Amino acid sequence: MREHPLRLMIVDDHPVVRDGLRGMFHGVADIEVVAEAGDGHEALARARAERPDVILMDLRMPGLDGVGAIERLRAEHPEIRVVVLTTYDTGADVSQALAAGVAGYLLKDAPREELQAAVRTAAAGGRVLAQRITSQLMAGLGPRSATAPSPRELEVLRLIARGAANKEVARALLISETTVKTHLKHVFAKLGVDNRAAAVVAAMERRLI
Repeated sequence: MREHPLRLMIVDDHPVVRDGLRGMFHGVADIEVVAEAGDGHEALARARAERPDVILMDLRMPGLDGVGAIERLRAEHPEIRVVVLTTYDTGADVSQALAAGVAGYLLKDAPREELQAAVRTAAAGGRVLAQRITSQLMAGLGPRSATAPSPRELEVLRLIARGAANKEVARALLISETTVKTHLKHVFAKLGVDNRAAAVVAAMERRLI
């Protein structure tokens, strides 16, 4: 059990949305809203100053958008978990966010209890996707192989899920980029997918990562 409440930051360019989100966490004993920001640049500055455990991040913002801010945050503060909270559920938005290494992707119609649970899950190292997002992504998957990914393939996939590029995966696992690509090709075939974002979603659904 944590000694102190989870430190949460809310990032959205609409003040009324930030007010509403803050209200959803008011009085929650184990979660404290410690900072807010209206765009990606402000989010980076506030994250450096406040060091939140979890950030609820909008995607479409002026200046530095959500994906750009997430990529910077992952590079500067990999310990901070980011959960996207947006109205956009297109495949491109989801894929970009997952590739950037988010801990979750929720939609703004999520109920209070779901948001609170998502923050706790992200802080504990888990991942969470809105059911609608999961359904959309899974609907486009092809047939899955009966063979599960190997331990090494899962190591590659875990790093991909954290936002690592092929070169970073190769460096971390002391293998070549060609070998990383081969592992990913095998993972795609076994999970019945054709891209990295879908592989991460499929692996999460099967509780492989």
